[in-house]
Amino acid sequence: MWNTIGLGVVGLVVIWISNWIRRWRNPKCNGVLPPGSMGFPLIGETLPLIIPSYSLDLHPFIKTRLQRYGPIFRTSIAGRPVVVSADPGLNSFLFQQEGKLVELWYLDTFSKIFVQEGESRTNAAGVIHKYARSMFLNHFGAERLKEKLLPEIEQVVNKTLSEWSTRASVEVKHAASVLVIDFSAKQIISYDVEKSSESLSETYTGIVQGFMSFPLNIPGTAYNQCLKGQKKILAMLRDMIKERRASPETNRGDFLDQICKDMNKEKFLSEDFIVQLIFGGLFATFESVSAIMALAFELLSEHPSVLKEMMAEHEAILKNREDPNSSLTWDEYKSMTFTLQELDSRVVSKNFLPFGGGTRQCAGAEYSRVFMATFFHVLLTKYRWTKIKGGKIFRNPVLGFGKGIHINFSEK
Repeated sequence: MWNTIGLGVVGLVVIWISNWIRRWRNPKCNGVLPPGSMGFPLIGETLPLIIPSYSLDLHPFIKTRLQRYGPIFRTSIAGRPVVVSADPGLNSFLFQQEGKLVELWYLDTFSKIFVQEGESRTNAAGVIHKYARSMFLNHFGAERLKEKLLPEIEQVVNKTLSEWSTRASVEVKHAASVLVIDFSAKQIISYDVEKSSESLSETYTGIVQGFMSFPLNIPGTAYNQCLKGQKKILAMLRDMIKERRASPETNRGDFLDQICKDMNKEKFLSEDFIVQLIFGGLFATFESVSAIMALAFELLSEHPSVLKEMMAEHEAILKNREDPNSSLTWDEYKSMTFTLQELDSRVVSKNFLPFGGGTRQCAGAEYSRVFMATFFHVLLTKYRWTKIKGGKIFRNPVLGFGKGIHINFSEK
């Protein structure tokens, strides 16, 4: 009899758990939530999202759900309920509604690494956001690029490519990361890679590897290593702030100088806020530009007709100069219509938003374009390059390059 009762209890528990999972995976919409599935309790649908897809097409996780549910669907990622929108009109509308109908929010891993909560958060709307945006535009915007940064970028690219040409091969994703973050850090904190005891590129590489991981802070996990790297950089930045404030008469003219001076004027400029703002700014330059540069090498090697047209555009710039050895000018940069692909503005405005939109549109958008355009101008006019081997490009869902894309460079 007891066996029968026990089996009955087990059966009821199984039925209850099965029903609970079914209700979790398929909550009632009530005309508010879009269709979709929440996956399994706790982990949701995280696992199919992080399975690598070896294609530049939409990740299968997104593609299959768009086909099944339409352009807007619900899911659960890393323990959080999420609504995904691939509708251009809705996305454009949401960008314009921050601080009105919607509030900016990040998944737990991002929020903890970049401290997007509490008094030190750098993503607050209003005066704080306007100040942070204006600071980055002052140091990396179009006027700064015209007046100062363009020739400096060309100079560092010349030096870097000359050094790369002495090697048998270069893994371009990592090498481009080093190039970009070292230059950006020089503008932000007067970082000198030859004198510093800390390698920002190596530390940020570890941070990126744990960026899309489960937020499990256990020794040995990618997230644990990510947090260690974060603490290392934050400690370095705190030391820099203390040093600058202790000797305000030393003027380096960089981002950190300006923000330290403003601490006496703006109440929200605490040490914690400044550290997090600079940490996030360095991360933004480190990953995005280097990933696109690496992807460009792979795609150009696969499409020689595109490479030929790009080379023709940059060689024409040299031919039109009075002095072929003179520096790249702002007008020459703006004339790179094929390199920059100036798509129809009516199409771009809603359907192609690589730099975001609304008040959160990337303050470093022009800086990124100038850096990449200058790099390829120097490369295509002064160097030959050959792909030695290339790792498989994948998404999980962030763009990855496997064992890397290895290039041999030589002077023309």
